[in-house]
Amino acid sequence: MRIEGTTETGYELIRDGRPFVIHGVGGTARLDVLAACGGNTVRTWDAETALATVDGRTLLEQAHDAGITVTVGLWLEHERHGFRYDDAARVAAQRKRVEEAVRRIKDFPALLTWGLGNEMEGPTGRGDREAVWKEVELLARRIHAIDPNHPVMTVVANVNPDKVRAIREHAPSIDILGVNAYAGAAGVGNALRRMGWTKPYCVTEYGLPGPWEVDQTDWRAPIEPTSRRKAGFYNVATTDILADTKQCLGAYAFLWGSKQEATASWFGMLLPSGEKTIAADAMAEAWTGSWPNNRAPILGDTRVPLANRRVKTATTFDVLAPYHDPEGDALRYYWEVRRESTDRREGGDAERVPEEVPKCIVRADDSGNATIRVPSAPGAYRLFVTVRDGKGSGCIDNWPFFVEL
Repeated sequence: MRIEGTTETGYELIRDGRPFVIHGVGGTARLDVLAACGGNTVRTWDAETALATVDGRTLLEQAHDAGITVTVGLWLEHERHGFRYDDAARVAAQRKRVEEAVRRIKDFPALLTWGLGNEMEGPTGRGDREAVWKEVELLARRIHAIDPNHPVMTVVANVNPDKVRAIREHAPSIDILGVNAYAGAAGVGNALRRMGWTKPYCVTEYGLPGPWEVDQTDWRAPIEPTSRRKAGFYNVATTDILADTKQCLGAYAFLWGSKQEATASWFGMLLPSGEKTIAADAMAEAWTGSWPNNRAPILGDTRVPLANRRVKTATTFDVLAPYHDPEGDALRYYWEVRRESTDRREGGDAERVPEEVPKCIVRADDSGNATIRVPSAPGAYRLFVTVRDGKGSGCIDNWPFFVEL
């Protein structure tokens, strides 16, 4: 595995003697579905995930079986979590952990690149702390010495001139700059060039705008884009990112799986039960030029009168969220009401899933009609609907509302 080219001629990632464009995702679920959609690589955030076993085989082995490569994350601790880069003992322990992981993994055939850290400079602020980037440089050199056959990428939370300058000055051994960006993902390349970055880069997290980038209700609940809009964001962003064939090596869409982040459905390209969504279909079209054989249900015109509104306790509403299945498969609907998340974190830190509120669904059918009784307790809630086609595809949408006495 190597990088060829120059700033003037452009860069390519070469694998097995051929150019390799990263059509990737963050997350490790359903590698068979990813391969069928045209994806060729996944990204982990730590080495433990890459070595975790299912049925006696590591993720790296399962990925190789599926024809998928892996950017293996080497987690670096965050000062915002209490780590200190001037604490010699803790830094030494981190170095040992990173080096041991590299020695254990370097010969797996599915290994594509190393992902050295993820947003360890912090998701906010200038991100130019010298001690962090000097440690990244030391580790990059050690990784190269142990494994000269795989490039080292470090991953940051978006970019600004101070951060890029600090990386250039203090971590020159980094081969690839990975950038996590959401609403501005398509502009990463131009921004980096304006800031003087001349090496290859990769967009390491992207997709739809994050909860911090969208409109909110008057009680400050972020309004999640519909599933159809999400698909558009993924498709357009992927196409725009990959259009930079000179300096960009590819991109990893977020998230191939499901996760509670503001809501249980915001970034998930798969349902918790494993079905692919319309966002995954949109990725397949962007990567291959064709839609999958079995496509996910598509949301039609909705009628959700409680959406983004304050409503009175214990009142009922008739709602409609019809989905169309492109293959005409019979759809099954599941409605639920959950409390709005009160465990909001930053930087992708783990959040608790809000509890489901019982007895809110008075009736529902499989044409998208339902009657909802809002909870008796005041507060912020969301109405979710999950739809499955029984053939491996599904969809999920939600609407926030606030209950008042």
